[in-house]
Formats: sequence, C-alpha cells, structure tokens
Amino acid sequence: MTEPLTRVMLVDDHSLVREGLRHVLAATPGVEIIAEAGDGETALRLAAEIKPDLVVMDLSMPGMGGLEVTTRLRELLPQVKVLILSVQDHPEYVLGAVRAGAQGYLRKDTSPAELREGLRAVARGESYFSPPVARHLTNAVRGEADDTSDPGQRLARLTPREREVLIGIAGGETSRAMAARLGISPRTIETYREGLTRKLGIRTVAGLVRFALDAGLVKPEGQ
Repeated sequence: MTEPLTRVMLVDDHSLVREGLRHVLAATPGVEIIAEAGDGETALRLAAEIKPDLVVMDLSMPGMGGLEVTTRLRELLPQVKVLILSVQDHPEYVLGAVRAGAQGYLRKDTSPAELREGLRAVARGESYFSPPVARHLTNAVRGEADDTSDPGQRLARLTPREREVLIGIAGGETSRAMAARLGISPRTIETYREGLTRKLGIRTVAGLVRFALDAGLVKPEGQ
C-alpha cells in the first residue's frame, strides 16, 4: 500500500542544515519537501500560503525563535504538525516545545534513520521523542511539579535582564517601550519574553502578570 504523501516544510537558519535534511528526507517514501525558510517570519508567511502537513523546526534562530514560531503556527494552522530538530535539549527547551504544540523533538546529532522514524510517527499523529530527550522531558515535568507552588524557586531561574523584562510586562509596557528604556532592540526584548515563557511555563501576559505579583516583583495597583 502506498504511504500517504506528507508535505514538509523545513525551518532552519543554516542553509547547510536544510541541505542535509533535504538529502536525508529525499529518500524517504511518502515525504515531499515543499518549502524552506531561514527565519521565523518567513516560515509563518510561507505556511499560511502553502499549508504544509508537517514542519521540521529549529529552535535557535535570529529574530523570532522556534518556540514562538511553533506557538503561532499552531494557532494559525492547528492541523499542522511540528517536529523540533535542535542542538538544544535542556529540559526547559523540551517542555517549552511541548507546551508550544510540538508533537516531536529530536537532537540535531540524531541518525538519519531516527529522523525518518520520528517524522513518520509525527506525520501519523503520534508523539516522538528520542530517548535522551524523553528523559529530559520527564525530568522537566517532575521539576515543575516540585516547584510550581513556590514562585521564589521559579524566579531564581531568571536572569537579571529577564526579571527587568518581566517587570516591564507586568507594568503594561510594550516591547518597543521596554527596548528604549533598556537600550536594546525590540527583537531582543522578544527573545527575553520567549525565555520567560520557556523558563516559567507561562504563555499568556495575564499569567506573567500574576506570577510577577505572586513573586513580589511588582505591587498590586493602589499599593
């Protein structure tokens, strides 16, 4: 029986990596590479136009990072499946990718055979994590269960700059206003916001504001 065709888009800011992926996946039955993107903005625009079945996504890209792209992509096209392929395998990245809507996660040093296996599994609607990544995910979930009730422990994960950005968010500042105040670019602010989302496991502005209040970084209005 012929396998259903899976239309795949590759998203990675390194052309050499995309070329390697094309080479590996070209020999995979039922897979067609229909588009490539070297940054998040281009990926979202192309996805809206061509509506791929599956996206192989890098995490570390200039501008809009892979976690944010995955979140927006899943909001834009809920039927699209996302397989993360990254050098990053820290538990926070893995858990953040799952929260963003990714169905699979592989390291970039994975074998071609495992890449094909993971892609097929995600295309079928299954979740796929290589064993090291699965262990990281388990550890991340356990760690979250241990400290979600203690804002102080979660706050300790943040860098000083991330705390500043969190305070700005809680105060209602826009990314542009924060960038001007801190002397950095709006895109850098978005990178810090992504780090906050990943480290705290909070995806909404309201949730970040509540956390800032609970952690004592800001005071409720009127106090």
